[in-house]
Amino acid sequence: MSELHRGLWGSAGALMASSATLVCCVLPAVMVSLGAGAALAGLVTAVPELIWLSERKGLVFGVTAFSLAVAGALLWQARTAPCPADPQLAATCARLRRWSKGLYVFALLATAIGAIFAFVLPALG
Repeated sequence: MSELHRGLWGSAGALMASSATLVCCVLPAVMVSLGAGAALAGLVTAVPELIWLSERKGLVFGVTAFSLAVAGALLWQARTAPCPADPQLAATCARLRRWSKGLYVFALLATAIGAIFAFVLPALG
C-alpha cells in the first residue's frame, strides 16, 4: 500500500474513532438540551452500548487520541511522497492528499467538540 493510501486510511480511521466521541458525549448532551430527553431514553433503550461508551469516555478519548496521532504521523510521512508523472494520476494523487488532510482536520474538530461536551461543560456546571 502506498504512503498516500496509508494516510487516507489513517485519516478515515481517526474520523471513525472521533465519531465515537460525538456519540458518547455530544449526542446525549445535545438531545437533552433540545428537550429530547424522552427520545434519548428510547435511543439508549434501543442501543444500550451508548451507556458503555459514556461510562468509559476516558478510554474512548484515549483510543481516539492514539488514532489521531497515528493518522497525523502517516499524513506527515506521506506529505513528501512523490506523485506520478502522468497528469491524470498526479491530479488523483493531489486530490487524495486533499481528502486525507480534510478528513484529518474534520476528525480533529469532532474530537475537540466531543472533549468540550465531555470534560469542559460538565466542569462548568
